Amino acid sequence: MEFVKTIITEFWNTTSDMSVYLLFGFFVAGIISIFISQEVVERHLGSRGLLSVLKASLFGVPLPLCSCGVIPVSVSLHKHGASKGATIAFLLSTPQTGVDSILVTLSLLGPVFAIFRPVVALITGVIGGSLVDVFGEKSNEKVQEPEKCHDACCCSHNKKMSSKLAAGMKFAFINLPRDIGRPMLAGLVVAALISALVPKDFFVEILGTGIFAMVVMMFLGIPMYVCATASVPIAAALMMKGLTPGAAMVFLMTGPATNAASLATIWKSLGSRTAIIYMLTVAGCALLAGITLDYLYAGFNSMDMTNHHHGMIMLPNIVRNFFAVVLLAILGYAALTKKKKAHAAD
Repeated sequence: MEFVKTIITEFWNTTSDMSVYLLFGFFVAGIISIFISQEVVERHLGSRGLLSVLKASLFGVPLPLCSCGVIPVSVSLHKHGASKGATIAFLLSTPQTGVDSILVTLSLLGPVFAIFRPVVALITGVIGGSLVDVFGEKSNEKVQEPEKCHDACCCSHNKKMSSKLAAGMKFAFINLPRDIGRPMLAGLVVAALISALVPKDFFVEILGTGIFAMVVMMFLGIPMYVCATASVPIAAALMMKGLTPGAAMVFLMTGPATNAASLATIWKSLGSRTAIIYMLTVAGCALLAGITLDYLYAGFNSMDMTNHHHGMIMLPNIVRNFFAVVLLAILGYAALTKKKKAHAAD
């Protein structure tokens, strides 16, 4: 009975810590979706060269694009004239982070992670895109565009601002939570189980604090698809049990950036060499980012940089609990309606 109580307590504490930030992230994502559509992205990135690679990475970092929309939008970019490098840069930077993920990272892992994570996503996109432009296939074959996402991530073009705002809020609090609701809830449960089951300093004793721990987390993260936001509470729980910040960063990069759908699309649409460069970029940049982050933490070893309460407004428990209830209601509704929608489609 005590074990169950511990799991529930850890689940609730994590949820209440992140609820305000995630809800605000949803709202900002909705506002961004009003002004940045698939066509806007295509118009700005529909050219070749290093500038397009950089712009593709910059667009991808904050863009509120759900996972169902990343693949068709990226392939559509290529069909509309973007180089393979720009396409890969967009595919690399977009799933690693986003406005909602950045705010949740701030709430659970602190400001260093919240700044470091999007910067690394940007750099990864630029490196991967540049490598593909130099070493990737040079063919000009037309690619087959996969089925388009029909959610609000493929943004609305309503002329009236009121209609645009309604579409943005629908994306923010229905479509986006529908996309991440179930993995988000699963991530919270996994984080609670890790907190309750795993002894303190377990990962230090088993994996150590060097690059071996990062390699292990890389091989765990690559096949395990977890969205950028849902990966944060898992990483926070792992760090509480002794995993180094660098190893946690490797997990935060490889989990969201790699999944079977994206790899299959890259292999078929952009070529096997491009797909291999994509995977090597994710793996290499993840390890380099992990090593760099551990070095940064070692330089500030007298500070608890994962303590998210440093320099942040502490809300009363009643407020945190209220927003936790709101968040769980939104995620629960999104997960249930997504399941019904899937059954209806069948």
